[in-house]
Amino acid sequence: MRKLIVLTFMTLDGVMQAPGGPEEDTSGGFKFGGWSVPYFDESLGNVMSEQMGHPFDLLLGRKTYDIFAGYWPKQTDETGAAINKATKYVVSHNPVKSDWKTTVHIGGDVPAEIRKLKSGNGSELQVHGSGNLIQTLLKNDLADELWLKTFPLVLGTGKKLFAEGAVPAGFSLEMNSVSPSGVVVATYKRSGEVKTGSF
Repeated sequence: MRKLIVLTFMTLDGVMQAPGGPEEDTSGGFKFGGWSVPYFDESLGNVMSEQMGHPFDLLLGRKTYDIFAGYWPKQTDETGAAINKATKYVVSHNPVKSDWKTTVHIGGDVPAEIRKLKSGNGSELQVHGSGNLIQTLLKNDLADELWLKTFPLVLGTGKKLFAEGAVPAGFSLEMNSVSPSGVVVATYKRSGEVKTGSF
C-alpha cells in the first residue's frame, strides 16, 4: 500500500493558488502570484529538502505538471535529481505528450485509478500544487497525510485547499515547527472520523 501525501503552501485563509510566481496561475483574475517567496527562508528550504530527500513518486494535475516539466528537467541539484528520477503520474483529460522520462498519464475514472495506484507497491506518492486534483482527493478521502506550510498572510481571494465537498475527516498532528519568517510547518495524518462533543 502506497501512502499519498499532499504537500501544500497556503495562506492563513487557506489560499494555495500560485505561491511561486506572478504568472503561475492567474485564473479568476488572481493577482497575488508569488506570495510565498518573501517568506521562503533557509529553514523552509531545509524542510523541503528533508521532505523530498527520500524516494517518492509524484501525482500531479496537468497545470502543475506543465509548470514542472518546463523547469525541473534542466535542474541538476539534489531536488532536481529527485524530481527527475521520480515517476510522474499526471491526471489529465487529454493524453500527455512529453519528453520528460517516467511520465504516466491517468485519465478516465480518476478516483478509481488513484485507488489502484495506491494499492500497488512503490514509493510514497507526493502531490505538489495541483489544486483541482487535491479537491478530487479530498472529496474521495484519498489523502493519507497533509504536509502543510501555512504562511502568515491573508489574501481574501484565490483557490483554497479546502473547498466545498471535502469529506469530513479527522487528522492527528504528527509534527510541527515554525520557521524564522513565521511559516507554520505541520504534518497531519488521517485518523478516523470527525468526533464531536459538548461543553
